[in-house]
Amino acid sequence: MRKLTDYVEMAATEYLQETGKDELGSVWVAEFFQDCGVQDDYPKQDLVDFFALVQKALTIKIEMAAKLARLQLDKSMHSARGQRKS
Repeated sequence: MRKLTDYVEMAATEYLQETGKDELGSVWVAEFFQDCGVQDDYPKQDLVDFFALVQKALTIKIEMAAKLARLQLDKSMHSARGQRKS
């Protein structure tokens, strides 16, 4: 049996890859909850609570990706400035 946090991370990653959206779809998460075994492994887990956990993980993933993109952009801009000075 997987840990609940594994299901949360898996759902957030899968949703982001499939949709690219930052707002979790309720139908999507309900299907994941049922089809991927969360409901079977955690029968007392509330779907609304699971939705909130996945949305939080999704938000963190998006914020991290945005931060990484800003760092890469800053790095490439800094590198381009250094090349112009030479």
